[in-house]
Amino acid sequence: MTTAHKHDYNHPLSEHHNPALSYHDATVRVRYAETDQMGVVYHANYLIWMEIGRVELLRALSVEYKQMEIQDDCHIMVVDVRCRYQKAARYDDVLRIRTHITEARSRSIHFAYEIWRDADGQLLATGSTRHVVCGKDGRPKQLPEKYRRAFTAGAASAATATSASSV
Repeated sequence: MTTAHKHDYNHPLSEHHNPALSYHDATVRVRYAETDQMGVVYHANYLIWMEIGRVELLRALSVEYKQMEIQDDCHIMVVDVRCRYQKAARYDDVLRIRTHITEARSRSIHFAYEIWRDADGQLLATGSTRHVVCGKDGRPKQLPEKYRRAFTAGAASAATATSASSV
């Protein structure tokens, strides 16, 4: 798996963070085990790829999800997931998972995803996930400010990029 970023960025938890990262791209190659006998990807794998995109976006923002859990008892639990399938992915396709933060609030984070086939530029699926920040006890809690700043900057950059491209 490889990753790419729209822009260069600095560490988001420092005061010098550049919020220019409006999306993050991660790539995966479809494995044989992810397909049926006809070589078509089983639908649930798209959700796994969205998780890959989400974790890699956080990493691109210099936020390690594992450290959020260990150091700050912050778990981002999925409470809603949506996926709209448009074209089939097949065995050995190289896919690009484009991930955006669309909203970051004190207790929730929303992500949007696009899954593209690299070879022909076809959009295969779009999706979104909504997460609630919880402690390991499963109770909702406030997202620490250092993460909220990073996520809010990412959401603002995504909104700016979306509005600029629609002009």
